[in-house]
Amino acid sequence: MLTGCGELEAQLGQQAEDGGKASSDVDVKDARGKLEKLAVKGRAPKTGFDRDEFGPAWADVDRNGCDTRNDILKRDLTDETFKEGTHDCIVLTGVLKDPYGGETINFKRGQDTSSKVQIDHLIPLSDAWQKGAQQWSDAKRKEFANDPLNLLAVDGPLNSQKSDSDAATWLPPRRSYRCAYIARQIDVKAKYELWVTKAEKDAMDGILDSC
Repeated sequence: MLTGCGELEAQLGQQAEDGGKASSDVDVKDARGKLEKLAVKGRAPKTGFDRDEFGPAWADVDRNGCDTRNDILKRDLTDETFKEGTHDCIVLTGVLKDPYGGETINFKRGQDTSSKVQIDHLIPLSDAWQKGAQQWSDAKRKEFANDPLNLLAVDGPLNSQKSDSDAATWLPPRRSYRCAYIARQIDVKAKYELWVTKAEKDAMDGILDSC
């Protein structure tokens, strides 16, 4: 398990396990307060963006012997089985209650099956790049790409559908999870001092109004 997140990580893990519990777990006042403090600017050009700007994919940043993808699978799935000899690191199978769509997905590691469950960056890397991350150090971008606060195991096709969209252009189809989704996006943006576009802020405000 990734370290350094304490109670927050435990809360997020439980939230993923039970599908989010929706708005009852969201501190709307706190989320709105953080949102109001975010800078509002236009989207910067995507020029220069490359996945490699955020370091190797799924680096073992906490040096626990497991890459970030397996750390998040281990956190968010239930009934996991692990590859022998990996100290319960490499997840072979498990069950995901997908927070985005609400479906129960049986995960099985393999070339043709692993993609059924993907690890989503709640704030996509390219979106972050266009809203402040271009100015970061390499170390900060690597930290962002592997921060468990910004990562969630989700339905693969829905993650592909989301792509690099922000809240103005994509929301989870499962409406009961949208409050938790937006609140967590705001938490990430506040932590890393990323800005929002006006359309994005308006969309976030609208979701918080419904919580």
